Amino acid sequence: MIRLENVCFAYEKEIALRYVDFHINRGDSIVIQGPNGCGKSTLIKLLNGIIFPSEGKYFYQGHEINEKALKNSQFAKWFHQQMGYVFQNADAQLFCGSVEEEIAFGPVQMGLSEAEIKKRTEDCLHLFGLEKLRDRPPYHLSGGEKRKVSLACILSLNPEVLILDEPLAGLDEKTQDMLVDFLQSFHKAGKTLITITHNRQLAETIGTRFACMNEEHELKMLS
Repeated sequence: MIRLENVCFAYEKEIALRYVDFHINRGDSIVIQGPNGCGKSTLIKLLNGIIFPSEGKYFYQGHEINEKALKNSQFAKWFHQQMGYVFQNADAQLFCGSVEEEIAFGPVQMGLSEAEIKKRTEDCLHLFGLEKLRDRPPYHLSGGEKRKVSLACILSLNPEVLILDEPLAGLDEKTQDMLVDFLQSFHKAGKTLITITHNRQLAETIGTRFACMNEEHELKMLS
């Protein structure tokens, strides 16, 4: 499903990824760990098509993902619908005037029918218990509520892959438990999870495969 072949990336002359070579199968839940500054966030950006390999190749479902491919608007829309990315800082992801508008934004951009937009929005509001907050501006929400909204926004697109960067950071215990339950359900539905975390308990709970990045910006598959 996802394949990286000897991928390197550098910010000017500073190496961030060094010959990363791995594959992810549909339905995997892969946990990536490693010290700060080793390239994990860069890898996430690359998987989301925000940046592209300096060397090597990145394939998603047999399609090479590069700058040229994503200049095709139809292909780019399909690819970005497939890949759901939940930011570590929810504030960076939320910008609409209300929770309901936030969740509906993605389906609107996909050009779905009004009925389908309404259905997806209501389903996601219900799934995360956000019905009473539908008219609330996102910037008035707590950290846990913002995380729920950011997840609802991604789920409204029905992605095949969900990528998370330290998903439990800054959340209270109740919201952490809710999020772990959701991630397990998402994975059981046959979807693919890619999680970056330092949380060992979370890794052991949701992971089926494990990888580690080192200070040389290399990635090693552990299982």
